[in-house]
Amino acid sequence: MGVVTISASYGAGGVDVGPAVAERLGLPFHDRAIPFQVAGRLGVPLEEAEENDERVARGLWRLVASLGSVPDPVGGVVPMTGVPDERAFREQTERVLGEIAAGVGGVVLGRAAALVLHDRSDALHVRLDGPPERRVAAVVARTGRPRDEVRREMEANDRAREAYVRHFYRVDSRSPRSYHLVVDGTAFPLDSVVDLVVSAARARGIGGH
Repeated sequence: MGVVTISASYGAGGVDVGPAVAERLGLPFHDRAIPFQVAGRLGVPLEEAEENDERVARGLWRLVASLGSVPDPVGGVVPMTGVPDERAFREQTERVLGEIAAGVGGVVLGRAAALVLHDRSDALHVRLDGPPERRVAAVVARTGRPRDEVRREMEANDRAREAYVRHFYRVDSRSPRSYHLVVDGTAFPLDSVVDLVVSAARARGIGGH
């Protein structure tokens, strides 16, 4: 059936596009299933695995920020304080992603899946991004939260995610080289973005008919 990976910047619509693409393609959307399996393998509570993506990213960013430096795009050296636990979650997540791709397939949002599954011919890797101000506006329109609060959260989220990917995978998460399709998720209606991703997936032989 194949697999579609979606990497999405904060406010670029990934949380809506992922499930919609899965439904259109007749594929499972692997969101809660991944932390559930990781939790089981590591023997930790499900809540801890569900929160790990955000907590690891924030924790790594706090470590980097405390040093007054940011990893460069090719992966600067970051002290390994606290990394073993993070590495355990990453390694188990990578195993689960590999099993999904080799088995039932599906749509995966985040978790650096495009980098983990980069060499699979039955995968489509998608990146959703957009200008910061439009991403902020999208979140404000959807949630009604204060603009300044959303902007701070977006900036922290962007920095943390970039630091995480650079540290563990030695690449820039924003580089188009890691993806087959890059879409400005703030420039089109949700349905149009879903149509683009579904068309690309079907062109690669992914999904049901």
